[in-house]
Amino acid sequence: MNQLLKKSPESAASPAHIRIVVADDHPVVRFGVKNMLMNEPGFEVVGEAEDGDVAITQTLDLEPDILLLDLQMPRLPGLEAMRAIMSRSPRVKIILLTGTISTQQIIEALQIGARGIILKDSVASDLGQALRAVLSGDYWIGGERVVNLLRALRELMEKAAAVPERKTYGLTPRELEVVTCIVEGCSNKDVAKQFTISEETVKRHLSNVFDKTGVSTRLELALFAIAHKLVALDT
Repeated sequence: MNQLLKKSPESAASPAHIRIVVADDHPVVRFGVKNMLMNEPGFEVVGEAEDGDVAITQTLDLEPDILLLDLQMPRLPGLEAMRAIMSRSPRVKIILLTGTISTQQIIEALQIGARGIILKDSVASDLGQALRAVLSGDYWIGGERVVNLLRALRELMEKAAAVPERKTYGLTPRELEVVTCIVEGCSNKDVAKQFTISEETVKRHLSNVFDKTGVSTRLELALFAIAHKLVALDT
């Protein structure tokens, strides 16, 4: 009888790890995040994605607990990828990774369903805390745990109303970076090398920029960007 009641090694094993998919177009970022998670007990990276479309596929196929999603993804921007994922797999908790993000983008991300936003220059210090906050049911915004989302949203909306942000014509942060490169006279090859992306991806960014700004040539884009203060010019 005692033998029947004795737990097997399998039943005494530790609880299952929290399963995570890391989606970022930069291999170095994915590698760095995976290394950080190796030092966080209880977390397991089960998938990676290098663009928005793959992020959707990986998330729907693997059904992770958490998706770490780059805001500026090729092929499909992070917010659009998040919309697609949340409509089909609302259980997954999504934390956005980004170099820069506007107040309006934070508001939009939270309204879509994001549970957290981590700036890339704070990943080393914030990642573990952000994951634990989100897993406990809270949010992670501005480098701190947020319990009351409605209050946080109200404060963000008041901030956005008080300090109108410059008009960007719907351009994403990455598209604005590409515009800056064009104003500086960079070729598609130069832009691709600077951001470690393919020239085809650069062409897609430019096509989107042309559509959003209503211009049709690189010269027109440069003049438009300067006239509408889309780029910061050295004085």
